[in-house]
Amino acid sequence: MYHYRECGLRNVWLANGFDEHETPYGPGIAIHDLEGLHRAIAHGIVNKGGKLTGAELRFLRQEMSLSQAKLATMLGNEAQTVALWEKRGGQPKIADRFIRAIYRELNEGNAHIRDMIERLVDSDLEESDARITLEQDSGGWKVAA
Repeated sequence: MYHYRECGLRNVWLANGFDEHETPYGPGIAIHDLEGLHRAIAHGIVNKGGKLTGAELRFLRQEMSLSQAKLATMLGNEAQTVALWEKRGGQPKIADRFIRAIYRELNEGNAHIRDMIERLVDSDLEESDARITLEQDSGGWKVAA
């Protein structure tokens, strides 16, 4: 068994899928299919019960190639808030759920959550008092095109 701490998590152990070898600096480890390993770790994190720890949140964010600032913007927070969650944990339940959903969408490709969130972020930047024009037809009231 190899305790795989290099991913930033304390609870990851590998039963196989690695080779031990000697280096000029001492014993070394070569991981087979590192990308696949990280996908499997993320899958385990997303599907586990309980809230994400700070380290798990950081791992998922990095696997999605998101900066703290980008994730914060998607969640309607500040980058320092995400940094604090990663350091101490304790993110709100809704943020925990969104982060898991965004990762699942990225990994499974069966939803468009990230696109929807980015459209909402873009709409936050638009004028808040913009006119909403409605029209009624046989199907009821709708926002006019």
